[in-house]
Amino acid sequence: MNFENYQTETFYDEIFENGGRPRKSMAPLIDRLKSMPEGDLTRQQKAAESAFLNMGITFTVYGNKQGTEKIFPFDIIPRVVPNAEWQVIERGLIQRIQALNLFIDDVYHDQRILKDKAIPKEVVTTSFGFRRQCVGLKPSKRVWIHITGTDLVRDKDGRYYVLEDNLRCPSGVSYVLENRNVLKRTLPQVFQDMRVKPVDDYPHKLLDALRYVAPEGVDSPRVVVLTPGSFNSAYYEHAFLARQLGVQLVEGRDLAVVDGYVKMRTTKGYERVDVIYRRVDDDFIDPQVFRSDSTLGVPGLMEVYRKGRVTLANAAGTGIADDKGIYAYVPHMIRYYLQQDPILPNVPTFVCWEEPQRKYVLENLDKLVVKAVNQAGGYGMLVGPHSSRAEQERFARLIEANPRDYIAQPTLALSRVPVIVDDHFEGRHVDLRPYVLYGRDVYVMPGGLTRVALKKGSLVVNSSQGGGSKDTWVLEDAPAASRKEDN
Repeated sequence: MNFENYQTETFYDEIFENGGRPRKSMAPLIDRLKSMPEGDLTRQQKAAESAFLNMGITFTVYGNKQGTEKIFPFDIIPRVVPNAEWQVIERGLIQRIQALNLFIDDVYHDQRILKDKAIPKEVVTTSFGFRRQCVGLKPSKRVWIHITGTDLVRDKDGRYYVLEDNLRCPSGVSYVLENRNVLKRTLPQVFQDMRVKPVDDYPHKLLDALRYVAPEGVDSPRVVVLTPGSFNSAYYEHAFLARQLGVQLVEGRDLAVVDGYVKMRTTKGYERVDVIYRRVDDDFIDPQVFRSDSTLGVPGLMEVYRKGRVTLANAAGTGIADDKGIYAYVPHMIRYYLQQDPILPNVPTFVCWEEPQRKYVLENLDKLVVKAVNQAGGYGMLVGPHSSRAEQERFARLIEANPRDYIAQPTLALSRVPVIVDDHFEGRHVDLRPYVLYGRDVYVMPGGLTRVALKKGSLVVNSSQGGGSKDTWVLEDAPAASRKEDN
């Protein structure tokens, strides 16, 4: 298997330059792959898939009456990010998270940004993620977004853009850690030679961040991971992270409010819980405050939280910044709160509640990607160039009926990477989700989850839509061009 017939076409390729020459920092990887005996790479791919199967690395796809559990597809050709590129991404993400945290705190308190009309007030107050029940909340250390997964894409110009922010219950980090374990066994020598930055300290960093934001005066905080249960699509990850952190995995029924504190039922009786890393959405976390029919949360939890006797990570109400309509204004937030220009730009975005922009979107549905502001996972979306006339007409009706619910963006020529297809390589589109922790300081995991649209020509990378993943290698520095792997 070789790269002789691999085509970059008109897209930015993460591994090869136009003409098929490996990018300078990728040379050791390509040299190693080319040196492998015939059929060895395919065997390694199958071995990696078997490892994922044996480890039970799964996710659940909903849609039928019962969810379908699947093994997360994985391609062993890593995505490589040179250190110089990563430094820009890291600085841009730190800037963005700081501004978003200030925005959320402001929205639930003084609302200065709305009073100054830097962001339209009605866009915020009509957002699905705006929780009036959270007005006046003061999370420990004034940190709202402890864990973030920010989706980045790369256009044909080679520049990184922020596609969206995920601040409620971002998932996928378990796949990053498991991908790395598999790749270190599959390509150990080239991994060492290319000086790949480690990611295995993420659980330690996460636990440190969670302990840092424990309620005031708690010296040895008890941390738990709160899961909706084994039928949740990301349950594998919930259990994985609890094991990695060395903390209890609990469901709502395992917790109760006793004597004004959240406590966990144990064989020794009730024991206080100080920090809850929740993987349960706001709607279901406390039936006394949000959805009264929820059986997943803890009755009375929000009152304890409001009194500062327990920490929720992420804080309740952070979904305001998951709204794709709010996303359009993040550059304004950065300038407003930090007095800085954004390091990482947004994808150009048309907001359909503004009449001139709505008119443009309706006239160009065949060219744009239209997204429902409250949907995720590749749902509620129209990819204009790949859509039918009937689909475009349906979305036109939806936009005209509820313009606040939709944004549109140009169809980007997402960057590509090689994947193994049978006995050869083909290019597939990718995005990148780095994970950011906000505790004592802001930490950006070096790399993140590279999601791959495994279907040829597809731009949708979500696992629920048939996407897979790759390990992401961030280099300490670029290896010398003359550096060769010692076989």
